[in-house]
Amino acid sequence: MKCNFLNTRILAFVLVLGGLLASCSSDDDELIPTPDPTETRWITVAAARMGENPGDGNGGTLIYAINSEEAKDPTVSVDPFENGFIVPSNRTARLQSSEDGNTIFNISYAGDTGGNYTKYTVEGGQNFTQSGTSISIAPYVGSAPRWIKLFDGDQTGAAVYVSTEHQFDENENYVRTEATMGVLTLDLANSQIKEFQEHSIALSAEEEAEGYYISRIDMPVLNAAGDKLYIGVRLSKVDPATAESESNFEILGSKTIVLDYPSLLNPSVITSSVGHGNTNGYRSINAFLYNGSVYQANQADPDGSHILKIDANNEYDDSYDFNLDEALGIEDAYILAWRPVSNGKAVLAYRHAGSVEGVAGAQGFFALVDLEAKTAVKIDDIPYDPDFYLFQYQGFAVDGTEVYVTQAPVGENGNIYVIDTETGEVTKGAEMVNAEGSHFIGTF
Repeated sequence: MKCNFLNTRILAFVLVLGGLLASCSSDDDELIPTPDPTETRWITVAAARMGENPGDGNGGTLIYAINSEEAKDPTVSVDPFENGFIVPSNRTARLQSSEDGNTIFNISYAGDTGGNYTKYTVEGGQNFTQSGTSISIAPYVGSAPRWIKLFDGDQTGAAVYVSTEHQFDENENYVRTEATMGVLTLDLANSQIKEFQEHSIALSAEEEAEGYYISRIDMPVLNAAGDKLYIGVRLSKVDPATAESESNFEILGSKTIVLDYPSLLNPSVITSSVGHGNTNGYRSINAFLYNGSVYQANQADPDGSHILKIDANNEYDDSYDFNLDEALGIEDAYILAWRPVSNGKAVLAYRHAGSVEGVAGAQGFFALVDLEAKTAVKIDDIPYDPDFYLFQYQGFAVDGTEVYVTQAPVGENGNIYVIDTETGEVTKGAEMVNAEGSHFIGTF
């Protein structure tokens, strides 16, 4: 059947009534509040339209909302490309959602509106009503900001940037690369800048002398105490003799910037001896709080992606060794996106050395992960195709211990799939109607 929302007001009343009747609890060790799984919630499907090339997502972003019961129903059909709400953004929008799924947050990426923050109330179908005022953060972090919503009850967003400049001595010999970081926190409820700070971010003298520098930062996350902000890091390198960029260089231990919060002062850099490679992720949140520690994925690790652990002392726990290559029995695992839930299980999107090269890039897969047991199992009940492209994947809707994902090859129809992280059971849900060269980037 085709989805329609003639009875949206009735459904909204039921949702509100259900929310009033539900009991509330809080637990600092939980990743998110765990709602009653019998309640329905909005599941917003995000779709990225093709720009010039299949799978580039540069033609804009559209969203469409159905409730969780409909999302689990394979007879429901959703067509965001024909009927969806166009999210303001020159390229692929950087979306976030509230923990209950009732609000979508967006900061436009690039173009004339780049850096504009808006939020929308989810009302079903293509109906997303702007709530509150807009604000531009472009004067602080540019028109293409990298931002994320902190897990603090939907109160705060954090945006970051880094700029770099090679430095030379009086004889034109390369000395080091200066990396200047900007960090902004945003009051999501009131559309106001909370704090902004700039810092020079240095590596060790030995690392900088060899030409290493911080070239990209992203994916801030709060620690359990709420007094430190962690920011993921990508390193680049130049040849000190020529100051020319290098591509084939020794990969250093994974690093994270640590700042005081909420002041955003006193930056320092911590380093893992277990994982190597980058911790800045790409389009999806890359680090999460669980059971008092922060668990962080790394990418471009020569030994395959790891999930790393930062403990309450704000240092890497190098006794925690979770290598995805070993867990899945593959080579060159690369974590594209992931999302843990309150029981310590997680759904993870990845590619590896065996991935087929599709029309837009390497084939993607999903795995079910256990953070405490340090195990991972490929989810075989989701169909895979050479054109199933997950590099730009952004969102995993979480409802209790269930995780909603999208599956569709570039330019082809697919479905929502719901993974019960407790049992591993997978439910095939609503059909998603695709458009030529386009793809789906997740649920919210």
